[in-house]
Amino acid sequence: MAKNLTVRLDDELASDTEALARAEGRSLNETIKHALAEAVQRRRDDPEFKARVLRIIEEDRELLERLAK
Repeated sequence: MAKNLTVRLDDELASDTEALARAEGRSLNETIKHALAEAVQRRRDDPEFKARVLRIIEEDRELLERLAK
């Protein structure tokens, strides 16, 4: 299922993104989706990011366990 999001970009980033979409022959929507997918994959491949996520998961687990008592 697709989810609609509203993203606010400053004028320069919006213009650059539109130019990138035109140069790649993609829609603005596809260009933004592609950029986000690449960003997510880079983070999934980053050991430091993974360590931060695991630390947050553990902190959240502890908090949720305390609240469940």
